[in-house]
Amino acid sequence: MPDRVVDYLVRTVADRGITQIFGVDGANIEDLYDALFDAGGTPAGIVAKHEFSAATMADGYARSTGGMGVVAATSGGGAMNLVAGLAESFTSRVPVLALIGQPPTSLEGLGAFQDSSGLSESIDAAALFATISRYCARVTDPLELPAQLAAAIAAAESGGPAVLLIPKDVQQQLMPVSVPAQQFDAVADRGQLDRASPISPAATSPHTIATELTSARRTGKVVIIAGDQVARDDARDELAELVATLDAAIGLAPDAKDVYSNAGPGYCGVAGSMGHAELVEALSAASACLLVGTRLPVTARAGLDAALADLPVLSIGAHAPYLAATHAASADLAETIATLLADIGAGATTSQRSAELTPMPVPTAAGPGLRYRPVVEAIQRALPDGADIFADAGNTGASVVHYLRVPERGRFTVALGMGGMGYAFGAGIGSAFARRAAPDGPHRTVVIAGDGSFFMHGMEIHTAIEHDLPITFVVFNNNAHAMCVTREQLYYRDRYSFNRFQPSHLGAGIAAMFPGLPARTVSDASRLPGALDLSFAATGPSFLEILCDPDEVPPFLPFLSALDSSRSTP
Repeated sequence: MPDRVVDYLVRTVADRGITQIFGVDGANIEDLYDALFDAGGTPAGIVAKHEFSAATMADGYARSTGGMGVVAATSGGGAMNLVAGLAESFTSRVPVLALIGQPPTSLEGLGAFQDSSGLSESIDAAALFATISRYCARVTDPLELPAQLAAAIAAAESGGPAVLLIPKDVQQQLMPVSVPAQQFDAVADRGQLDRASPISPAATSPHTIATELTSARRTGKVVIIAGDQVARDDARDELAELVATLDAAIGLAPDAKDVYSNAGPGYCGVAGSMGHAELVEALSAASACLLVGTRLPVTARAGLDAALADLPVLSIGAHAPYLAATHAASADLAETIATLLADIGAGATTSQRSAELTPMPVPTAAGPGLRYRPVVEAIQRALPDGADIFADAGNTGASVVHYLRVPERGRFTVALGMGGMGYAFGAGIGSAFARRAAPDGPHRTVVIAGDGSFFMHGMEIHTAIEHDLPITFVVFNNNAHAMCVTREQLYYRDRYSFNRFQPSHLGAGIAAMFPGLPARTVSDASRLPGALDLSFAATGPSFLEILCDPDEVPPFLPFLSALDSSRSTP
């Protein structure tokens, strides 16, 4: 039979080596699932429990493969549920292709169920998704689909989501045998590619950056702060060589803890609001700071402004940083760093391998449950080789970012683009699909989240069980939105709390829901190592609940600064 539009979409995705399409089925996207069945399961259709999680699965898949993730959703509420997930991918520049079904064109503007054509005062999906995508187009003619799909893929691969809105009747139409070349030109002529490239105009060239680095190295120590573009561009080896050549100190943005060995020479910990004193000290004595693949947003800059103000700041990356810097644009950090190395010449490393980092001084907690630091350190000791870590938002995430060192060969992801609670559940699952057959061997995925995030999207554990993924869900349960509790205490005089929950028993509940799933609860520190070992030894999914104190203050600079300020106020 001739290809339908949906067959063409599925075959194009498969031809790019993408092994899964994540989504939630529905009336206006069901033809895509029919095409997936006809294609024999390559790519596989993975049905999530919520479209937000499907979007984060595609995001996590893309981050761990270095390629593109694909998500599919139906119209109406299904499409709207994608917004938060795609917004994270947009802000964090993660390549995701979203295929979104729409009501039939014959009913647009005529009261169609879930109409989002923008006609007759309906929601305009194209306008909505255009604000959180690098490319957005409504497909109305199969003749234009090849050009639209090519443009969408190019835009996504430049860094961020691309969206195709496809009415149901268009999905069912047959693809023409041949597509006139002018159709491709027509798409470009309409300017739909103009938004695709996030590369900022180059203020200077890499050669100028190399000259500045050579000069700074003669007068003192260069400090590098690296971001997650290093991971996207697969430039870890080049970054390590640059650190060695410059004999530099290095800190990592919170969402880039896996781009340089956490025990490597010159490592000074994490930058910003969950960061380490060693990096501040290194910057205070430096001759220059080089930003590599990070714009240095507030989460990565907090506490560093004073030190950076007195330094020449150099930058290479897709975007110029938020603070003043001499910036060279780079769409490929591996290539740009190679240029720097060729210009700089040989260097000698004298820095020792990093010592233990100084943790932030947090107040002693007196409430029930286990404490963040010893729990994270216990997780650190028990992690399997090459484990991939997905940390969620909140006090739990802050503690993981600050205390945990990423295992060699492991990935580390925390969603700081939008900071959406529950992101790690879907993203960890998407990554687990990608890493299950990794060339360097299987990787166990570890999702670490709080109970608030679990209540939002934790039921995606059902998806992990369905596909027998090697993933452990570790939930810190303090029966609260604990970061909000801390904010109530610090900023609103601790007069009330809207953010404490009725106690729940997550380990027992999950065990009852999913017989056979290894599910445990730990309330005693002495039992934690054994519980972790058993959870990580599972071949498929496992679940571990750890009871914690909702009133413990995490290692988060704004909170600790507020505490210091309150102590100094008469």
